Order: sequence, then C-alpha cells, then structure tokens
Amino acid sequence: MADVLENKRAATRFRILTEIAERQPAVSQGEIADAVGVTSQAVSEYIRALVEEELVEKEGRSRYTVTKEGVDWLLQEAADVRRYADHVTDDVLGSVQEEAAIATDDVTEGEPVTLSLRAGLLHATPGEEGPATGVATTDAEAGADVGVTGFEGIIDFDPGTVTVYQVPPVRSGGASATDTPTLADACEAADLVAATGVEAVVALRRADCDPATTFAAGEVAAEAAGRGLDVVVVATADIVGRVTDALRDGNVTYEVSELG
Repeated sequence: MADVLENKRAATRFRILTEIAERQPAVSQGEIADAVGVTSQAVSEYIRALVEEELVEKEGRSRYTVTKEGVDWLLQEAADVRRYADHVTDDVLGSVQEEAAIATDDVTEGEPVTLSLRAGLLHATPGEEGPATGVATTDAEAGADVGVTGFEGIIDFDPGTVTVYQVPPVRSGGASATDTPTLADACEAADLVAATGVEAVVALRRADCDPATTFAAGEVAAEAAGRGLDVVVVATADIVGRVTDALRDGNVTYEVSELG
C-alpha cells in the first residue's frame, strides 16, 4: 500500500506538497493549513523539512517551488494511490458486481460456481470446490459466456513473467543480426508474444512466430502477466524504453535480454 495511505505524516506531507505545487510560487502557509486541516506552524515545519530534503526550493519570503525531485515523489505516490484505488475498484468492490466468465460445463442460473483463470480468462465451473467461488446469474452451456456475481475468496494463480528481448536497430544489423533460434525457443515457451518496432516484427517472422499484437506491447504484456500469462516482448532497442515504462507503470517485474 502507498505510504500516504498507511502513514498520517506521509499523507500530510503529500497534501502539503500538492498544495505548494498548485499555488507556487506565491504560497500562503495559512491557506495551505486551512486546506489540509493542520496549523500554520505545522505547515511551516513540513515546508522546512521539504526544503531540507530538496523536494521544495525556497525563492524568497513566502515563495516556493516544487523541485524535479519533489515532482517525481508526488508522481510516485500518486501512482501508488491509483494502483490501490484500482485494487479497491476491481478486486474489492468487484465482488458485488457481475462479471462474465466462460462456463466449463452447463451452468444454471443461481447455481454456485468455482472460479479460475485459464489462458488469462475467467472460467466458471459448477460447484464450490475451489478457493474462489461465485453464483451464476444466467443459464449457460459449456463453452458459453455466463454471468457471475457474489464473489468470495481469491482466485489461486501465479502472476506471469515478462521477458523483453531487444533487437538491434536496422543501422546495427536489425533482424538479420538477431539470434533467431533463441528467439524461436523463447516464443515457443511463451503464452503470449508481443512486438514493437519494424525490426522486432521482422525478427519474429524469421523465427516463424506471429505476435499477438504489434501495438502497445508493454501495456498488453502488463495486463497479460497480471492474469497469469508468461509473456515475451520483442522490441527494437531504440524504443524498448516504451515497453519497460509501461511495465513499471503496471507494477510488473521483467527481464531484458539482447538478441543481437
């Protein structure tokens, strides 16, 4: 969980820094105190600490600006809060909503079902034998989509892995300079393959592998890994940063390997 949700001091620090960013450069400590709900003396002490930590720069009497380090800290904390909010929305409140699943056998409305993830998709099996269960809201034949609500428990699955393979840009040999057998073996073992960059797509064609997508590869990989799939992303070295940025934003661990 984000520090600002676990620690009152961190939460106050987050709010004060946000208020400074919104009001800079002319900052009224009294107005910040009213907005945050603390005393002006407390605001003064927090700002002094923020200046000492180089998250805020003092430019004169009552004039402050948030430094690059301060912006980075705010962005990181905001991202953590956003991930927690997504968890509440998707995992907690989602238990009172209806979701679609694939019926593994014939299901009758009102029947209890066991939930599982298979190939990254939610499946519902008649009965209550697993750690995660729900109640069918529709009739469905095996293989059809079925509505499920009343979720209880946690679906038992291991997060997937993501391996990012870099292909040299065309000026450095491109697809022809890649280790095709290694790439072919990696793709064979993966549940999903994504690519970004022309050189990456050509390298996959040489390995006789069709990527599931050639767009938003990092975002797709993060989503798939979060559903238990092992993913290979093949990216031209010049743009591999776009992939790893998306994986970090999705809080997904990954490995980067070179093919050239």
